[in-house]
Amino acid sequence: MNILMLAINDPAGTAIQFCRAVSRHFDHSCRLVTLETRYTHSWEKDLHVPDLDDEGVQELGELLETSDILHFHMTADEHTAFGPYLPADHLAGKAVVHHHHGHHDFRSNPESFRRKYAELGRENLLVSTPDLLKLLPEARWQPNLVPQDEPLFRPDPERRTDGTLRVAHSPTRKDLKNTDEFLAVAERLRLCGLGLEVDLIDDVPNAECLRRKRRCHVLFDHMQGYYGVSSLEGLSQGLAVVAGLDDWNRRTIAGFAGTDELPWLVARTGEELEARLAELASDRAFCEAAGRAGRRFMESVWSDRRCAARLVRFWENL
Repeated sequence: MNILMLAINDPAGTAIQFCRAVSRHFDHSCRLVTLETRYTHSWEKDLHVPDLDDEGVQELGELLETSDILHFHMTADEHTAFGPYLPADHLAGKAVVHHHHGHHDFRSNPESFRRKYAELGRENLLVSTPDLLKLLPEARWQPNLVPQDEPLFRPDPERRTDGTLRVAHSPTRKDLKNTDEFLAVAERLRLCGLGLEVDLIDDVPNAECLRRKRRCHVLFDHMQGYYGVSSLEGLSQGLAVVAGLDDWNRRTIAGFAGTDELPWLVARTGEELEARLAELASDRAFCEAAGRAGRRFMESVWSDRRCAARLVRFWENL
């Protein structure tokens, strides 16, 4: 199959990771075209419209013609212009997929998207995290992936297991990731004499973000009920990962994982977060064990191959 992913911007670098994993593990072609670069994360690009020369524009046109599937991410659809092309002009004989990642426009008015898809007869719908199934119950959850065997996603063999506990937090938007609450908790613990150091990783290239996370012992994701790509990166790197997974997300993840033994350390409130971080700072053996469990989980349960295979099966059944 030939699949063309189309996105205004690549959500947390997830689309390019799917393209790479599909190409690495399966006999299908998956390409990605994007329109914008947001933040300064420097994720890998494929066909980025502002960078295309005449040859690249021609290649994009050929991909629109020859692809079997047009896979739209976030709010992009067939009426979003990609350079000189409108995907609506290339729908004949193709399957169309809509893949949502929690964009504000979707979260604030999911019913408008549900009505649009119903009117168009669109049934090939995906969401990136389990919580979004509540907003688009007709969809299927497609877990995001990280390439767990690449160097920056592996545990750092030189990371010390003693000394000050280093806690990473890399919010794309601090207002959505409980950042202020996390920093207040960390400050209280420091005032109590616990050895704890925060690495707040903000608006830096993704490779630098991964290098800095990899040197830490703990990752705090957020307490919004679900998990982010940051969680997956931390688990892959062998960090103890703290996030506020609610029961819905835990049950849905357990169904995919085939086990209730999930590696996230759950903290849903500031008080629970404070207790978790205090426990990790005072019991470093527990912290290291949590990190090892997370790495095993990513290797055996949430590998890039297994996640990509789930997406490939979805495409093959269209």
